[in-house]
Amino acid sequence: MRKITPFLLCLLAYGCGHKQQRLSDLVDPFIGATTVGFEAGKTFPGAASPFGMLQVSPNTITGGDNGNGYSYEHPTIEGFAMTQMSGVGWFGDLGNFLTMPATGELKVVSGKPEEPEKGYRSRYDKATESASPGYYSVRLTDYDIRVETTVAPHAGMMRFTYPESKSSRIQIDLARRVAGASAWQTVRIVDDHTIAGRMECTPNEGGWGNGSGEALYTVYYYAQFSQPLKNTGVWSADIPDGQTRRLDDVASDAFRQIVANAKIHRNVKEFEGKQLGFFTEFETAAGEQVLMKTGISFVSEEGARKNLEADIPHWDFDKVHEQTRARWDKELGRITVTGGTDAQRTIFYTALYHTMIDPRMFSDVDGKYVGGDRKIHATESFHKRTIFSGWDVFRSQMPLLTIISPDIINDLVNSLVTLADESGKGYLERWELLNAYSGCMVGNPAISVIADAYAKGIRGFDPELAWKYAAATSERFGNEQRGHSGDISRTLEHAYTEWCMAELARMLGKTSEQEKYLRLSQSYRNIWDNDEMRWFRPRQSDDSFAPLPPKGRLQHDYGSAESNPYQQGWFVPHDVDGMAELMGGRKAAVADLDNMFENTPADFRWNDYYNHSNEPVHHIPFLYNRLGEPWKTQRWTRFICDNAYKTGVNGLIGNEDVGQMSAWYVLTASGIHPICPGETRFELTTPQFDRVVWNLPNGKTFTVTAAGASPQNRYIQSAKLNGKAYNRCYIDYADIVNGGKLELAVGDSPNVSWGVE
Repeated sequence: MRKITPFLLCLLAYGCGHKQQRLSDLVDPFIGATTVGFEAGKTFPGAASPFGMLQVSPNTITGGDNGNGYSYEHPTIEGFAMTQMSGVGWFGDLGNFLTMPATGELKVVSGKPEEPEKGYRSRYDKATESASPGYYSVRLTDYDIRVETTVAPHAGMMRFTYPESKSSRIQIDLARRVAGASAWQTVRIVDDHTIAGRMECTPNEGGWGNGSGEALYTVYYYAQFSQPLKNTGVWSADIPDGQTRRLDDVASDAFRQIVANAKIHRNVKEFEGKQLGFFTEFETAAGEQVLMKTGISFVSEEGARKNLEADIPHWDFDKVHEQTRARWDKELGRITVTGGTDAQRTIFYTALYHTMIDPRMFSDVDGKYVGGDRKIHATESFHKRTIFSGWDVFRSQMPLLTIISPDIINDLVNSLVTLADESGKGYLERWELLNAYSGCMVGNPAISVIADAYAKGIRGFDPELAWKYAAATSERFGNEQRGHSGDISRTLEHAYTEWCMAELARMLGKTSEQEKYLRLSQSYRNIWDNDEMRWFRPRQSDDSFAPLPPKGRLQHDYGSAESNPYQQGWFVPHDVDGMAELMGGRKAAVADLDNMFENTPADFRWNDYYNHSNEPVHHIPFLYNRLGEPWKTQRWTRFICDNAYKTGVNGLIGNEDVGQMSAWYVLTASGIHPICPGETRFELTTPQFDRVVWNLPNGKTFTVTAAGASPQNRYIQSAKLNGKAYNRCYIDYADIVNGGKLELAVGDSPNVSWGVE
């Protein structure tokens, strides 16, 4: 009998009329690819491989709060970079090895977006712009060149279709970096088709957080051209001593003039400097195609060469594209949905796609990687991964991956623990980028990921080493010293991860530590103001409450990270009953939740109530399950799915945040979502689809059916689990990964007795 693969399940799901449709056909990488307004998803449309090292994407702008390097409404493209960040809300980084095909006069500065003719950037024909998993294409109108990009896990490929020209060119800005520049670049001609070198990036030249994110990394490259390197050159700008190259500098007219005055060095074999670019020139006939393929490494030139030779040993662009598309079909096939609308399926699979960009590969094909000590290490037991947007992704993305990609979770835990070990820092970073301890945001999310993994049997890491650094992290950034952490966000998030520590201690048989952390997990009570505010309230250095602000608990940033106390105050996921007790009991807590949702704008613009654009509220709709009114979880999760997620470039109502925003949708639209990672319970709600099949890594399937689910039929009437009546509004992780079937009967009015605890 032929094995039924996820891909075949997809074909069966769509029926004979959709035999040719693949899951990758349902993804629209342009969803969220804007940096403008409250709908700034800040994703990129370029070619990516699942959790791969490279992302070959167009860049329209060099930084600012545009960390993805691209915004859909920008009319010009300055080049195509080999590395890109997805959905970040801070000053970005990467955007390295910026490549631009051109014709005519050589220009060595990108130029202003409003004056592209003064630089090498180009206008482009929006109607020709196309993107799908593993592929991007556009026509540059100023040069009449069609650009196509594709990618493999460690290497990328570009195909340029030129007009007839005696002065066609491929040029590479080696200094370019989102929100800054690289500090030092090298280039050497290896043979008549190959160049190699490196780009050293430090915080002094901007990048992540415009330098404050402490990103320190080197990108090595090994690039080959289908056209022989007969007429080449390097441009080198004379950067004065003391000249800074952070975001504002590189975007200034004065700096552009410095680069525009760069010296041209033709046909040199090797060069290095502060502000370099490389070019190769050739004649082309009309319609002639020239290809470039590039391996990168964060370890060495040799690593870049091995990565290229392993991933793209040939010159067949279409083959690379098809292989990557097949990878996406496989990964997207981990969940298959039927029912819903065409738009909902596009939203779903694009969201699933966005959860599979990071944490990306950081180690080479031979297992080597750069550790936190800046030395080269090698491992065969896991893949070193990077970009952990911890404060965001511990809530939804990591729990999603525990179901569909536990190997990625194992890799991530090992990566975070080895970083703490090798760096000498001795604690787990909350927002890691290329080994950098950026310190971005608050809390101890790595502890959540470790505890959640261990609780779910994902244990391909050294538990004692993980415990050592988790304990050091909790003691360094926790409630132990004062019984609270001053502000609301830190105190509540630390109390939660102190509960995670208690659970981890319990599972590891550390009785005294379990007791200690259980006690600390109640520290959230120490910032409850039972007199004036009747809510959580920040404390000052002398332990007195901070003065009340004009808007009370609706005051943005009043002891709350990117939120207000009303939004942040619901974050006691490990003790919902205790939280409700402080609020006056379950009925009072439910009434306050009702108030929050009833005041939430239907367009989900940034607001003081349920602000889905930012992460602190993402668990809140599911609190109704814990408070005895699960039908309201069903009501409001459907409301959020239907109104906060759409097709098109404005399809997200806030930053994608490296997979979190999309992971919330994937889980919720599938009918499950956790409140408290670290425990194995997933809350149940009504899925958007008639049928959701989880094709699990262990070969089993878990199916959720909700025949007739719709915006009207959003309430669960009854349920069966594996054929038996089921009256719980939650399900255990073990019931999911062991396979089975959950059948939900749905209707247009609440069943207020189903699932009540």
